[in-house]
Formats: sequence, C-alpha cells, structure tokens
Amino acid sequence: MARVRYGARTEAEIAASREKSSKLPDIWSTGVVAVWETDPDVVAAVLPPPLKPAERPLVRANISKVDLPGYPLGAGSVAVAAHHDGVEGWYPLVMPMTHERALTGGREVFGEPKKLGEVTVERDGLVVRAALVRHGIAFVEVRGAVDRPLPLPEPTHKTDFYFKFLPAVDGSGFDTDPVLVHCVRNEKVRKLEHVTGDIVLRESMFDPVADLPVRRIVEITLGEKTTDQKGRVVERVSARALLPYIHQRYDDPMQILDGPPEGSL
Repeated sequence: MARVRYGARTEAEIAASREKSSKLPDIWSTGVVAVWETDPDVVAAVLPPPLKPAERPLVRANISKVDLPGYPLGAGSVAVAAHHDGVEGWYPLVMPMTHERALTGGREVFGEPKKLGEVTVERDGLVVRAALVRHGIAFVEVRGAVDRPLPLPEPTHKTDFYFKFLPAVDGSGFDTDPVLVHCVRNEKVRKLEHVTGDIVLRESMFDPVADLPVRRIVEITLGEKTTDQKGRVVERVSARALLPYIHQRYDDPMQILDGPPEGSL
C-alpha cells in the first residue's frame, strides 16, 4: 500500500524532524526598529495582569524582512514595555506575518498574537521606509534617512511576554486556565545604522495602534540581526482577569465562535 500521508509518523521520523529543526543555520533579517514614548496610562490599560508597566512608557515597532532560503518572510510586531516577577521585557499587541507558516507555529506553540498582514522594508540610498499593513491600512509607517553607522551591540537576551490560551468550545471563556509565557530571544547584530525620521500611526479598527500616540521618538534604527528563541511557561493566570483582553488577539472576537452552518457537515 502506498504511504498514506495523513497517517501516523514513526518515532524515527519525528526524531529526525526535531533534529533537523535544531540544526538550522543563523537566519538573518533586515529591519527597522522604532521606539517611542507614549502615555503611561495607555500602556497600563493594555497590559493584562499579572504584567505591570515598565518604568518608562515605551512602545517598540519591529518591521523586518527575513532571509529564509526560498521562502522570504515579512515579520513585524508592535509591543509595549512591561515587567513580570522582576523580569523586564515587552508585551506584543500585534505581530503581522506575511506567511501562514510563521503565523501558526508562533500562535500555537508560544501564544504569540500573530496575524496575516503585509510587511514592507525599503531602502533607496539613504532613504528608508518601513510599514505594517493590514486590511489595506498602513497602521504603522516609519520614514526617514540613514545618517550614521552605530557601534554593534554585544549579543543580548530579550524577553517577550505572551499569554497562551484556548477559547472554550461553548464560548464561555477558556477550556483551561491560560498560561503566561516568557519567551527569551538571543539576538546578534552584524550591522546597525541610525535613522532620522518620523513614525506615523494610522487609525485602524482592527489594529488600533494609534491609541499609543508618539509623544517622543526615542530611537529609530536600521539593522541586520539574527535571533533564536526559547519559551517557558512561568505561571497559570486567572481566566477571569485575562478574558477582558481576549479581543487583542482577534479582528473580531466573535470569530472564535464561528463554526460550519448547521447541516453543512
């Protein structure tokens, strides 16, 4: 009988797949990172407990093109500075990805708030433009010009906070208590340049980043970097406390209740 591809894989095949994933070479991305100060009460409003605002009310937009062989990827995120249990990090509100492959793994394994979208990173001489686009709206756009090289930072560790959960089958909340994930990224930079420019936030009902106004630009950079990441569950969190924030994950929170029309199966 021919191989049935939906059939179970052998333990050897599963092990080989894991080994292949563990030996991936460094994958480099080229991208813009824009950091700005916003209103402290806004940052506090978007953080689900037990996350707390960081000392400075910072927002960070990452907009990158990733050099995956034969599979170029656009990847972005908009996050606010936060801390948890003595750990400083970032809480991403939205993470547009141009391909489903990057979206599904991050959402299902780590709880990342990834959504399909368009990601643009362009450079023409010294002029740089980068944007995150969904539903035809460039809800974040960074524009400027490279004015000087920057010294390369030492390899560093950065932490992102995610909430991993499964909406309940009956629509009443969650199937099990959500968990808080600390995702540690090991980052190496091989090129870094300073950009003088501006950050434009456009109104979008689906990605309301415009609610995090730019009060002061801290820094805009263009760089080439590679990262790997490892996550761990640090604690279970209150379903009741997280439920008011579930809309952050979806364009329409009611879509989690969508199912096939009655009699269609």
